[in-house]
Amino acid sequence: MRGQRSLLLGPARLCLRLLLLLGYRRRCPPLLRGLVQRWRYGKVCLRSLLYNSFGGSDTAVDAAFEPVYWLVDNVIRWFGVVFVVLVIVLTGSIVAIAYLCVLPLILRTYSVPRLCWHFFYSHWNLILIVFHYYQAITTPPGYPPQGRNDIATVSICKKCIYPKPARTHHCSICNRCVLKMDHHCHILPPALSKLPTSLRPSFLSSVALALGALTVWHAVLISRGETSIERHINKKERRRLQAKGRVFTNPYNYGCLDNWKVFLGVDTGRHWLTRVLLPSSHLPHGNGMSWEPPPWVTAHSASVMAV
Repeated sequence: MRGQRSLLLGPARLCLRLLLLLGYRRRCPPLLRGLVQRWRYGKVCLRSLLYNSFGGSDTAVDAAFEPVYWLVDNVIRWFGVVFVVLVIVLTGSIVAIAYLCVLPLILRTYSVPRLCWHFFYSHWNLILIVFHYYQAITTPPGYPPQGRNDIATVSICKKCIYPKPARTHHCSICNRCVLKMDHHCHILPPALSKLPTSLRPSFLSSVALALGALTVWHAVLISRGETSIERHINKKERRRLQAKGRVFTNPYNYGCLDNWKVFLGVDTGRHWLTRVLLPSSHLPHGNGMSWEPPPWVTAHSASVMAV
């Protein structure tokens, strides 16, 4: 098989070399010279399209997924409204079923102490779910201010062409950069980021049974002081430094307990009651552009600039 291919390709390569040699000479016909020039120009264009000094596996993946990005930008962004309506309808249906079907059965079979406990816990959970879900879908995720030159930035967004502060990333669905972006969740229309963080724990805890694996995954990320995007960035950085014999340290990891306190917005002991167990619309520590550790953090790594 290889011999047949060489027999077929040999004459073709010989003819091509003869044409190229003739192209160097001025005596060759103008038509042949034009064909040779077009062939060389085509080779240069092809190489320029394939060559990129900044290219790599990430560039190839971005190019391959460009149709998917287009679909996300133009179609999937409208899914948020549909999912929000579905969440409201499902929650309302569960409440209606509980009052119309479950409550009469409980009143007939449960004892008074057990009935009081279920009545208190169910309504407390319902209030937290409704309050925090409303706060989560109506609170802006936080965007870097534009037109200011006094903000410490680490890079320039390739989509917005604006400076990006540390931990800021571009959301393709929101079509703008988001402070401390985690990911875009269609159940919560704004991209999940810094500002709604303290508003989500009670809502997410209510669906922990249905989304157990996702809850465990995000609990691990919170314990490490990472977002979903930062997990991939830190993984690549860890491998890069490991190849050089160095150790990567996450500058935003304050320890498991302190990471959870930062996530929940717990600054003092009473905040476990007022900000975790009771409805609260407080904002988390910091402004989303500078990432100095909270003053109550006992031990932390040196503050460095990171993406």
